Amino acid sequence: MQITTSSGSSASPFPPGFQFHPFRFLLGLIGLIGIVITFLSLLLGFVSIPTNSVGVKLRFGAYHSTEGPGLAYAIPYVDEIRIIPTQRLLKLEFGFTTPQAMNEFQGDPEPEDTEIMITGDLNTALVPWVVQYRIADPKQYLFGAREPEKTLRDLSESVMREVIGDRTVDEVLTIGRHDIETSALARLAKSSADYGLGMAIQQVQLATVRPPPAVQAAFNEVNQAQQEKQTAINQAWAIYNDAVPNARGQAKGREKQAEAYAFRRVNGAKGDTEKFSLLLAEYSKAPEITRQRLYFESMQFILPALDRKVVVDDSIKGVLQTLPLMAPTPAPAAQP
Repeated sequence: MQITTSSGSSASPFPPGFQFHPFRFLLGLIGLIGIVITFLSLLLGFVSIPTNSVGVKLRFGAYHSTEGPGLAYAIPYVDEIRIIPTQRLLKLEFGFTTPQAMNEFQGDPEPEDTEIMITGDLNTALVPWVVQYRIADPKQYLFGAREPEKTLRDLSESVMREVIGDRTVDEVLTIGRHDIETSALARLAKSSADYGLGMAIQQVQLATVRPPPAVQAAFNEVNQAQQEKQTAINQAWAIYNDAVPNARGQAKGREKQAEAYAFRRVNGAKGDTEKFSLLLAEYSKAPEITRQRLYFESMQFILPALDRKVVVDDSIKGVLQTLPLMAPTPAPAAQP
């Protein structure tokens, strides 16, 4: 087909001698459309993956690959990249809701109903808590269970009610906090792995556990009485720890003194016995000399202890009747 113009017709938009080929025009139009589509695909197919996340590429809705942080390419209308924050510590709140939370699943839609729990002794307590978790397996997170956050929330509430139901209200409100958190963490981690959620449970932390408002005053009085009881017990233990060691120390000291006294007396008796045996042997050999020596040795101990000494000859008779044995009273000093 050729388009020509006569000299008498109106001006043609094509230059003189131009021949229009529809097939070539169609091919050119298709090529131009392909170039535009290719350019748009290259422009719109790149996805930026943050450093704390990975990208899971889906091709026609099925898992294809896992892309690391940085730029990743997805074929438009064929591939889809879902950003999974694997390095972020996420949390679910139970019994309360934090405003403007970054995690859309964080808040509790029914906090009033969630925090009310029945303890093992059939009392009521308000138990809010937080579950911190991390997405450990992105593929399992997307394909392991439908709505994994909702499943984890249901599992957490079930586990916590089971743990609270095994304890008394006093344990829940006072001394059992750490044990409750530890037990709930172990059970929730096992349940999460059994359900294939692809999540690693990091921590279960109780918030402010309190009794219902209707019985708050009674519980405060009970807590005050328990604190006073514990204070009295601590004071009694302090007195005990002070008195008993002292008594034990005194008894040990007395025991050591008795042992030392017994050792001294036994050794002294043994020495006296040995001395007497040796003395008896010498006395058997020379009785008179030994007797005199014993007399002199006795006088060596007696005489130094006397204030005054009077030596009288055996041949003098009647001296004791006139001899002044008492010391004369000193005369008073003369007055000037």
